[in-house]
Amino acid sequence: MKISPLNIKRQEFSRRIRGYDKEEVDAFLTRLADEFENLQSENDTLTKELENAKEKLSEFRRIEKNLQDTLLKAQENSSKSIESTKKQATLMVKEAEVKASQILEKARENANEIRTAVIHLRDERDLIVSKLKSIIHSQAQLVELKLSSGEEAPDAEQFNFESKKKLDLDIDDIVKKLL
Repeated sequence: MKISPLNIKRQEFSRRIRGYDKEEVDAFLTRLADEFENLQSENDTLTKELENAKEKLSEFRRIEKNLQDTLLKAQENSSKSIESTKKQATLMVKEAEVKASQILEKARENANEIRTAVIHLRDERDLIVSKLKSIIHSQAQLVELKLSSGEEAPDAEQFNFESKKKLDLDIDDIVKKLL
């Protein structure tokens, strides 16, 4: 049986001759009961505080575990995010390099096409200039022949060298003006 302060206060002893002083024993038992009651009350308070502390500790441990789990997940997500970003950046760089390569190749093709077109145009120009010189030269000869002979058509040998030279200079001048 558990002893309570009330048990101590109500405790009675049998009487004998030459026993203890009843008032002194009662006073001692009252003080003892009061002290026991204080100790029991303090013990109850401390027990409740201990239970509260255990509950808080349990809650803090749960919070700590959640924080650790959250931190681990955040680190994993951060690592995954960094890896993903690096992969995306690498992919973007590769795509940009491919596009740049395609643009350069296209520019080279266009430059080659333009060069080829310019060469063809120069060749055509040179051909046209040659034909034009030939036509002008032949027309000039015909005009000179008609002028110098009247109605009679002279041979090509009848042209003197100076008139031919003058005619070439005039032809070159005409071609330059046309270009």
